[in-house]
Parts: sequence; C-alpha cells; structure tokens
Amino acid sequence: MGDGLSRRAGDGGRGHAAAGEGQASGGEKRPEGAEEWPHTALPRPGPLPGCVYLVGAGPGDPELLTLRGARLLRQADAVLYDNLVSPDIVGLAPADAARFYVGKKAADHSLPQEEINRLLIALAREGRKVVRLKGGDPFIFGRGGEEMEALAEAGITVEAVPGVTATAGIAAYAGIPLTHRDHARAVVFATGFRKNGDLDLDWPMLARPGQTLVMYMGISRLEEICRALIAHGLPPRTPAGAIERGTTERQRIVTATLSTLPRRARASGIRPPALIIVGEVVELHARLAWFAPHPAA
Repeated sequence: MGDGLSRRAGDGGRGHAAAGEGQASGGEKRPEGAEEWPHTALPRPGPLPGCVYLVGAGPGDPELLTLRGARLLRQADAVLYDNLVSPDIVGLAPADAARFYVGKKAADHSLPQEEINRLLIALAREGRKVVRLKGGDPFIFGRGGEEMEALAEAGITVEAVPGVTATAGIAAYAGIPLTHRDHARAVVFATGFRKNGDLDLDWPMLARPGQTLVMYMGISRLEEICRALIAHGLPPRTPAGAIERGTTERQRIVTATLSTLPRRARASGIRPPALIIVGEVVELHARLAWFAPHPAA
C-alpha cells in the first residue's frame, strides 16, 4: 500500500486512506508524533491526565528506549527517574515537565520506596500525566510490581511499558548470548541484594549445570556469590564475567572463572552498577564481542 494508508484497530487489517495531512480515516486526527511510527498501525493514546506510566528505560544506551516509552515521555508533565536512567532519555521530556530524581544506590536512597509511592499517587491525583522511568524493565528487579500495587490500591490508572532488560541489553553488547544450543538451555535471573540484606538464595538451583546465571546487584558481594556457587556444585573453572555500565560508553568487561573472577574484578576496579554472568556462554565473549565503547576524553 502507498503512503497515506494506515491500519486501524478493529478494522480486520483493512487499510483506509488518510483523509488528509495529519488525519486518519473518518476525519480522525492522527495522534501527536504518529509520523514517527510505522504506518501499519496507529499508536495507542498518549499519556492521559491522572494516569501513571511505569516505563522501562532500557539498560543505558538511549537508543534502546522503546517507541512507546519515548512517545509517553515526550508528552509527560511529571517524570520520576532512577539512578541508572540516561540523562539523554530524561531530556526527552518537555522542558516544562516537573522532574523528580528518586534514584537508589546501595545504602543510599534519595527517597524511601514508600515516599516514592506516595509521590506517584499525589501527582496522579493532581491530574498530571506521570511517567515513572526505570532502568531496564520495570518488572525485573525494578520494584515496578510494588509501585503498581500501591497505585492500584489507591485507584490510580496505571500502565506498564516493558523495557529492554539489563540482562538482555548488556549481554548482547558484551557479545555473550544468554542461550546457545551447545552451552545453555536455560537462563536464571537472581539478585545479590535481598530486601533484608542477606544472601539466603536457592544455591542448588542457581548452581545447576547447563544454564546461564545472571546476578543483579551482586558486585559488592562477588566473592561470597562465587564461593557459594562452587560450594553447591559448579566447577571452579566455570566461565564467569562482570560487566560494568553495560551498553554505555563507559562499559567495561572482565571475564575469568568462578575461582578467579573476584580477584580479577577487584584488580580491574569493577564497581556498581555491574552485572555478573556465569556459565559456558561467557567464553564466547572473546569471539563475539562487537561493541567498542569510546573512552571519555
């Protein structure tokens, strides 16, 4: 079909000629920003007053933000963003949008989670179009579920917008396929920082062979993690890696084995935010790495 044709939800996939510049069939005005989108479908409505949008901002590279997330952000009038969200992504919001930094680092929370929940509710009740930006995906170690529960209990309309997960994005930029028919038949995500601060994890499950283990928020406890995995059955020579600030120009990667990674990471000065990947697929990094970050001037 030629230019000017679009497809509408519910029309069974039939194309309709646009009525004119900036309009869809039937005289409907195309949503703002629709010219940036594929002509096979009209995008859903933009942000609505009094609603909250939990938007996954991706793992760091601004170009990994989803189209839906970008469009909501460009029309928001209140934005709450985390520590790991790129400034370039925050900058997509209108200049007059209210911005709230609510980031968390280890033992350094700008706002307690309960205060963030209350702020989201208050802004929505003021009739704001609220975008809550979260690094990676809101529902993978992003506390998106907790925030959505609080909003739902308060009667606030909320939408979750998936993002490229830290695991998927960072592993790809490191040249480490998370699954591979010769090396890994499963992927497991875990966190090295539980709500109560302990490391009481299901170590026998995490140490199963034939899978890739990805550990979030564990770099400060790397030695404990590697020791526990070895104690529960993984060979000390199992390939393992740590990736700092993956997908960004400051990305750094250290690969080693379970027995040597803590020492190698410490010698290289690997610091949070960093992701730990354990499994045979880590060995493929040497051959598959493609991303070459440019060192800062």
